[in-house]
Amino acid sequence: MESLYHQTNKQIQEVQSLMGRLENTDRQSVHLLENDLQVRIDQIFSHLERLEILASKEPPNRRQNAKLRVDQLKYDVQHLQTALRNFQHRRYSRESQDREREELMSRTFTTNDADTSIPIDETLQLNSNLNNAHRGMDDLLGSGSSILTGLRDQRGTLKGTHKKMLDVANMLGLSNTVMRLIEKRATQDKFIMIGGMLLTCVVMFLVVKYLG
Repeated sequence: MESLYHQTNKQIQEVQSLMGRLENTDRQSVHLLENDLQVRIDQIFSHLERLEILASKEPPNRRQNAKLRVDQLKYDVQHLQTALRNFQHRRYSRESQDREREELMSRTFTTNDADTSIPIDETLQLNSNLNNAHRGMDDLLGSGSSILTGLRDQRGTLKGTHKKMLDVANMLGLSNTVMRLIEKRATQDKFIMIGGMLLTCVVMFLVVKYLG
């Protein structure tokens, strides 16, 4: 076990040394160095699996210490693996940004570019349609307001007419049956007016909800 332990520890130190060269390696060679590091790290993990088996077979008085030494090596190599992946992620991000920047700089923009004129035309048409819809909504709301005002005026007129009819009936001494008929008709007219107001409100609500 001691021989394999020292061999693995030496490999970890070599990987640590190579990791320090990543930042200064040119773009053409960095892929090769990354691959070499990954191969070395995989080999270290393989050795650690063997070391864990050997540590479990150590005598009881040495087993705990052997496991601690293997765990330390495992921690070191896991740290190196994470560092390599972080470097690769940063490199991928930089290369992607460089490509996007080059594509943006190499693109030629013109004022008559069809790709830009079509969305502009569509936007103008959409704005025109929205303005027309808003004007239609304003007209509809104005009409609804006028209808409600008219219904309120009619209600006031009906109440006044009802009162006058009762006064006239009292003066003429009409029968109770005629009086009840007059009151029934007034009640019906009241319900019709309320129903018309509610229907108008529902229509206005639906228009605002689905066309607003």
